[in-house]
Amino acid sequence: MAERPIAIEVKDLHKSFRMPSHRVSTIKERAVRPFSPIDYTTLHALRGISFRVAKGEFMGIAGRNGSGKTTLLKLLASIYRADSGRLRVAGSLAPLIELGVGFNPNLTARENVLLNGVMMGMTPREARSRFDKIIEFAELEEFVEMKLKNYSSGMSMRLAFAVMVQSDADVLMVDEVLAVGDASFAQKCADEFQRLHDEGRTILLVTHSMESLRSLCDHAILIEDGVVDLDGDPADVANRYLQINFKGPGQAPPQSADGAGGEAGRIAEVWLEDSDGERSRGFPHGSPIHLVAVIEAKQEINRPSFGFDIRSSGGVPVFASGSQQLADSLKRGDRVTFRATVPNPLRPGSYAISCGLAQSGSRPVHWRPRIAELVVWGRPQFGLVALDWSWELERESQADAVETTRE
Repeated sequence: MAERPIAIEVKDLHKSFRMPSHRVSTIKERAVRPFSPIDYTTLHALRGISFRVAKGEFMGIAGRNGSGKTTLLKLLASIYRADSGRLRVAGSLAPLIELGVGFNPNLTARENVLLNGVMMGMTPREARSRFDKIIEFAELEEFVEMKLKNYSSGMSMRLAFAVMVQSDADVLMVDEVLAVGDASFAQKCADEFQRLHDEGRTILLVTHSMESLRSLCDHAILIEDGVVDLDGDPADVANRYLQINFKGPGQAPPQSADGAGGEAGRIAEVWLEDSDGERSRGFPHGSPIHLVAVIEAKQEINRPSFGFDIRSSGGVPVFASGSQQLADSLKRGDRVTFRATVPNPLRPGSYAISCGLAQSGSRPVHWRPRIAELVVWGRPQFGLVALDWSWELERESQADAVETTRE
């Protein structure tokens, strides 16, 4: 089967920005030091990006804030010029990169649609003939004569998206601006994306929604620190994106407090580790969770025990370890490390871990509520946990049933 022609080709693309270390903001400064040199720092936004998009492909671009995604789209849209490298776009291009780009806030929606439609490649006659469809899709019939400066960000986004999808461009580029839309319009956009994809349009979507990446895209790349970290299947890119985002100890939930007690001893620190022994707060579904707690004794603690529980973001109890005796006693000044391994059948979501230290007779020593955060991604879609289970089927034939009756 012949390969599809290439719609977008990016090869070894570099882009950097110079930022002044000190900004001259007053007339006095300019008068006193008119010829003083200005120091600059260089921000390398893109550092050798390379990828290809086939004609008719739905391509997803993921990456953390500041990774270079929007810079890449602006280079493709010829808003920026590259420092070096090569990029090629086959066919006409319709970008939707930032809210308000191409719109005049002092003009009405009607005037902006006609103006922006021409900028998207329509003739003035085509823009006028498609006006009603654009306004209907954007659900703004009551606000046609209102100036855009009085529009909300969501209304402006709906109008810009509606103009873009009515254009005949070969390549559509959409940044994360869709995040400002409501749920019903987001679904409407997803349906429209599917229609355009079925028509054979090439689509580039920058998104932080891994659900959209998996469900909409044929192919995806992950940009991290100005380079392509992963290029391949959208599901693999989504998992890698989540892994990068939740790597490291993170922050304890806002509700975390030192808790009750602490006179005889304290839980000094709690963190989670992945299977490689690296601190993390994010785990794929099914990957074991390793909990580590450092306990310090201020006084002698007889028969110390340690326990922890896991609760959902809504406070629903998911798991409790019970109290585990650590030793016969801890002497004053002792410092011990408790390690536990927990299987991970949890559904995707955010969870809070609380820990407690007690002594003989279950007398509390120190309680640390919501001291650590756990984030799980991946399967399943329903329920709090996914449990392993098995099943079997026994069939009794009609012949056996009749024969048994005769006996």
